[in-house]
Amino acid sequence: MKPGELTNSRILLSPLNWGMGHVSRSIGLIHQLLGQGNTVIIACNEDQKKVFLEYFDQLEFIAHKGYPFVFGGKGRFGWDLLVRFSSLQNRMLEEGKGMEKLLEKNKIDIVISDHRYGFRSDRVHSIFVTHQVNLPVKWYEFTVNAIHRRLMIKFHSIWVMDFEDNRLAGKLGSAGGVRNVQYIGPYSRFTFYEQPKDKSIPNVLILSGPTVYAQQLLNQVTKDWPKNEELTIIGSDELDFPSGYSTIVGNWKIQDQTIMKAKRIISRSGYSTIMDLEVLKIDATLIPTHGQAEQEYLSKLHGIANRDKKKLYVRYS
Repeated sequence: MKPGELTNSRILLSPLNWGMGHVSRSIGLIHQLLGQGNTVIIACNEDQKKVFLEYFDQLEFIAHKGYPFVFGGKGRFGWDLLVRFSSLQNRMLEEGKGMEKLLEKNKIDIVISDHRYGFRSDRVHSIFVTHQVNLPVKWYEFTVNAIHRRLMIKFHSIWVMDFEDNRLAGKLGSAGGVRNVQYIGPYSRFTFYEQPKDKSIPNVLILSGPTVYAQQLLNQVTKDWPKNEELTIIGSDELDFPSGYSTIVGNWKIQDQTIMKAKRIISRSGYSTIMDLEVLKIDATLIPTHGQAEQEYLSKLHGIANRDKKKLYVRYS
């Protein structure tokens, strides 16, 4: 079962709540599902709901708690997750126990989980959306990847947002013997915009992910930014913006218009950004979050691709 095969169904979808990348990539998928005559119900928190409401007026929402991620800002992602493993596990188990009531109350036909391990049911066809069949862990952390796969294969289908040749996610998206993996291609909200011909904004800095890391990127880029070079900054109102720059906060659809007019994007090397670049075909400087193995891998993967002339629109700095 692939997205194009889902028609006239009641679909319950929930994105992971770490940053807004999972919300971003869900927008394109939801747009497709609605166009195929489905009813889509979103289980999410208030911050996620605000973004979805900018793009859709025909969705139903269920208030749903996120996973308790808290990051210290020192680049020790593995440690940050380890010290909160118990609370993460408890929320996942709690989520799983509450699924049957959600399904019965809302008459659900299909469940779609964007990387939420507990958002599934044995009774209803449950789909796990990811780009990571393999987590970017070191060899001695193989048990982490084993747990990830064990939880993932409990779903009836695994949708990988990449091409079958893994050109965007690289080894992260390789099936490697995992059953029920289907490659559904990249998803980006920019696919249903008409791309402007006028690329009039020289540089756009996009600040995404947990606030502490977004602030670090803002400080890093603006510290030595040339005074004679224009920089437009997109981010949340939780950030401390320096003076002297054009800043855009809040409304995503307004931010989208700025991004589409950019000659160059500067951002973290998150996977949702990689998929957006696949659509936008504009130059980008990708700066991984220190200690975030996935972003470090993706930035190197696409930097090397650029040097080999396979992806002319990505530059790794």
